[in-house]
Amino acid sequence: MKFLGGYYAFPGGKVDPGDGDARALARARGVTADECARCFTDGMAPVAYWITAARELLEETGLLLACDAGGKHIDVAQDAIDACRKEVMDGAPFVDALARRDWYADLRALRYLSHFTTPPRSPIRFTARFFVCPLPPGQAPRLFTEETSEGFWIAPADGYWRYVDGEMAMAEPAEYALAYLSQFASLDELWDAHADGQGRFEGISHRSGRIADDWKSRRFAYRTP
Repeated sequence: MKFLGGYYAFPGGKVDPGDGDARALARARGVTADECARCFTDGMAPVAYWITAARELLEETGLLLACDAGGKHIDVAQDAIDACRKEVMDGAPFVDALARRDWYADLRALRYLSHFTTPPRSPIRFTARFFVCPLPPGQAPRLFTEETSEGFWIAPADGYWRYVDGEMAMAEPAEYALAYLSQFASLDELWDAHADGQGRFEGISHRSGRIADDWKSRRFAYRTP
């Protein structure tokens, strides 16, 4: 990678123009454009970020957030997920790959977490928004090597302390996210805390941004031995 090569990061990528068009919005379930717009405003339809998150999750981990037209979860065989991912990786629009199978992007699984922007002195500049999401039932993430060389699940506190101990290189967005998530004892507790759907912190990377203080006092609460 030409930017932050060798760093550990969460799955993600660039918002495609098609992620915010009318066809993509019609293929989404679980959130409305108005609900997304209450989280933040941007130069594009904010709901595009939710669709991008679902697409990138499929591309980079093989996890599919899918439901039927009525919003009911559907059990999808692994080979069908793999075929859908291959189409998207080969250049097919995410919305077309879903439509061919009569699937819809199940965006209710995503809740907005944070927003970071690279600092003015960075050689590559971008803005990034992060979401939290439970694992889809019956699915497991996998490593794909188009963009990554290693991948694994880790408890947030364990990941954070590996960073502190110099064992995992991470940029600030990942570091702060793990520190924040480590304050929760369970996914249910995290989900309850995010019932309003609003982000919790934002900043400019390289320690020059503003991070809210309300989570810092508890970020070490669940450090493992």
